[in-house]
Amino acid sequence: MPVYHKLVRDLIPQVIEANGKKCVTKVLEPSEHLGEMKMKMQEEALEFQEANSITDAVEELADILELVHTALHIYGVSYEQLEQVRVQKKEQHYN
Repeated sequence: MPVYHKLVRDLIPQVIEANGKKCVTKVLEPSEHLGEMKMKMQEEALEFQEANSITDAVEELADILELVHTALHIYGVSYEQLEQVRVQKKEQHYN
């Protein structure tokens, strides 16, 4: 049986089992989760870089955004707070 040490989204184990296969999962501690998310973010960024169509690029951006939302939840930061930081950085860059 192949072994994949990968961060997976909710419901993926159920999808695997619905296809008649077995999988073993582990719930990560927040510090472990962040480390895995950082690696997954790199993977998704590479997939975005290699996207050959707008549709593929947008799908990869959606995956990246999902990771951003999850990281914000772990850090206890809202998306609005992140957006505020983004705007502040943009204003500093252009001033």
